[in-house]
Amino acid sequence: MGTVHRRKPGAWDWEGVPAVPYEGPRGVCGSRRVLIGPRERAPYFVIRYFELPPGCRSSLDRHSHDHGVVVLRGRAQVQLGEERFEVGPGDVIYIAPHEAHQFVNIGEEPFGFLCVIPNKALLRERRSEEGE
Repeated sequence: MGTVHRRKPGAWDWEGVPAVPYEGPRGVCGSRRVLIGPRERAPYFVIRYFELPPGCRSSLDRHSHDHGVVVLRGRAQVQLGEERFEVGPGDVIYIAPHEAHQFVNIGEEPFGFLCVIPNKALLRERRSEEGE
């Protein structure tokens, strides 16, 4: 059965979706929320919302799965491989498998984006975080 998570008025937060601290290269820096995933029994994909405060950067990552990213708010510089691009609201980013990638908030407000990955990728990430 389908699920609706309503966005709370005036906030980038959703009813029934817990915010989890996001661990960047310099410690906790922002938050992430799994909007659609295993909790909703989605078999094929996961949609997450990440938010990085001004000056914060994500980890420089490389994964075996691809990503689809939609910027909702703020401005950032995104590294894709060896290239860097400035992105803002409405921009859409494809991150290929095994491509190094990182987001750096370059604005004065939070940088928020949706990230879509395969469901199995999230399960692998959780196992890795739990030390399995």
